[in-house]
Amino acid sequence: MARRLRSVGLDFVEAAPLRLVFATEVAAPPDAVYRALADDVEGWPGWFTQLTAARPVDAGAGREVRLRGGIAFRETVVAAEPGRRYAYRVDDSNAPGLHALVEEWLLTPAGTGTRVQWTFAADGSALFRFTMRRGRAAVGRSFRDAVRNLGRRLSAAAA
Repeated sequence: MARRLRSVGLDFVEAAPLRLVFATEVAAPPDAVYRALADDVEGWPGWFTQLTAARPVDAGAGREVRLRGGIAFRETVVAAEPGRRYAYRVDDSNAPGLHALVEEWLLTPAGTGTRVQWTFAADGSALFRFTMRRGRAAVGRSFRDAVRNLGRRLSAAAA
């Protein structure tokens, strides 16, 4: 990894200078969605196509993730509440201009499925913040596509 990021806590999700929040529904129960997020880390590239690799580290207390374009993260899980919330902080990254990042996935029952809300809470250089704000629509599309893919994957596994 290129550099150490600022260590922030779960409260950063609400306090970050840059917050991108997206939500959509998936036709799978919260427990199944949670297991896909927290227990099947290596399966993420199969449904979140922006990821090229993901693996748990530190006996599941952390993750190493690689994105398309060569960006890499080493993360620490900061919230693991089965069926409800999964969040992680990025500790090390080669992403230019990034100073701090927490991602939170909130799961709430929605009929027979789950409402999935993803918050990307970050701090970075002015250029980083500008670029992320300009790319908000693309980030949201990527999230919605990923959750749709996850829903298909979970439906196929249940069949």
